[in-house]
Amino acid sequence: MNSFTAMSDSFKLENNDAYRRWRDQKLNGYPQDAQSLLVDLSDFHNPSDAEIAALKKRISKTNMALYACSPGKAEDVGTTKHALSSLGLRLGLKNLDANLCADEDDISLLSIAEGGRKGRYIPYTNRPINWHTDGYYNSPDHKIKGMALHCISPAATGGENTLMDPEIAYILLRDENPDFIRALMHPHAMEIPPNDEGDGVIREAQSGPVFSVFGDDATLHMRYTARTRSIKWRDDEMTTAAVAFLGDYLNRDSPYIFRHRMAAGEGVFCNNVLHNRTGFEDDKARQRSFLRARYFDRITV
Repeated sequence: MNSFTAMSDSFKLENNDAYRRWRDQKLNGYPQDAQSLLVDLSDFHNPSDAEIAALKKRISKTNMALYACSPGKAEDVGTTKHALSSLGLRLGLKNLDANLCADEDDISLLSIAEGGRKGRYIPYTNRPINWHTDGYYNSPDHKIKGMALHCISPAATGGENTLMDPEIAYILLRDENPDFIRALMHPHAMEIPPNDEGDGVIREAQSGPVFSVFGDDATLHMRYTARTRSIKWRDDEMTTAAVAFLGDYLNRDSPYIFRHRMAAGEGVFCNNVLHNRTGFEDDKARQRSFLRARYFDRITV
């Protein structure tokens, strides 16, 4: 049996043996805290091969890795963006998503926006952001598979990120009730309504599954948001129960949920894991500023 067949079988509900083998391998030696995901980079602009290997090792286990480098002297945003993009390339991330509020280089600068288009969207405010995977409103042929966040400057207070591996979410749901997975793999499990800014629809409604399997390596993909407005879940008992179970778990303390407040020079590369952000407050000396890159690729490990 080749690796593709083995991975594909792991996500077939009728093949419990393959699932159990994959599950046991996944959970064996799984990290217990965010510090275990952290890799120190000697030079953000030119990480060593060993540092890249350390990032990939963590990502191969948890679908995410944190990094820390010295912010050094003040740099212009363009220089930092170039370093972030270069690091992404070394992780196999090539195809950026030119999302609605991204800059011309397809990387977004996240900070508080006063009015305008950006001000309509929560990432450009100081409000908390609920659990989600990025691009959950994208069409099926534009799945966001990889993502990076880089902290230029943290807020004065707040702004903590929380992260969870979608493969762990899959295991928890399937162990609780395999029918939860069946419901969340339905092609119309979750629908996001059109995005209409008042002068015309800029994105049509998007309906699709929460969990899907794609690619030559039968990779698990998760599309999810915990928001309660502007979302329509499939109206059946099992979907309702699955969504409630996941929502309840994400609001618990769990060794599988990693919390980390990024300092300047810190960041995360991941295969679009579940994440959220607490609200924050800026002051005159400290304004929260992050870079975000979304990719149509997964990280190669």
